[in-house]
Amino acid sequence: MRIPITKYGLPQVVFYPGLCVLAMILVAFSLPVIWLLLVIETVLAAVLIWLLSFFRDPKRDIPTGSNLILSPADGTVTDVEQVDEAGFIGGKATRIGIFLSIFNVHINRTPCAVRIEKITYRKGCFRNALNPASGKVNECNEIAMARLAEPSHKILVRQVSGAIARRIVCDVEAGQEFSGGAVFGMIKFGSRTELYLPLGSSAKIIVKKGDKVKAGITILAEYDRTG
Repeated sequence: MRIPITKYGLPQVVFYPGLCVLAMILVAFSLPVIWLLLVIETVLAAVLIWLLSFFRDPKRDIPTGSNLILSPADGTVTDVEQVDEAGFIGGKATRIGIFLSIFNVHINRTPCAVRIEKITYRKGCFRNALNPASGKVNECNEIAMARLAEPSHKILVRQVSGAIARRIVCDVEAGQEFSGGAVFGMIKFGSRTELYLPLGSSAKIIVKKGDKVKAGITILAEYDRTG
């Protein structure tokens, strides 16, 4: 039986809910005022439900098609811009920024069938991830990938910490190969995920600012069959 909770949530998924239940028990035995007891218990119950839902890992039916670029994260598209990405892509790129609120699923997935080229972690600030500029200054983890299908372009996914997030999880190593929509990590408690595609590619961007997306399901871009 599949438990819809990610392994990346351990030990938080045990410790924090356990702490919340303990607090509920202590409050129940220490507060004689019924209305105040009900209010506090309701708040603690809501926090408990949120803690468990944050680490949820829902089953996803991944679209097939070697020409598809899938969303690497759940959330809201905050920007679709042309930028310079000299580090890995080596020139102009299209950046699709996705903001993850504390209510979104926070698991990251591969945008297509890829080979992991390298992983680069960078220390930084913890500014509001809703701002596209946070990707330049916040703590982040860059996963450089190469498409396995033609055209074998470079793709970059950047996991960016937010004002609340304090931990990036990346469960891959250079040289590994994955199918599209494969889980490779998560960012805990509010964050941003960025996808970079080479500007000169034939990939047509089919999302816009404000769109709601889901990791491994929503198609962000589509390559021409001719490459």
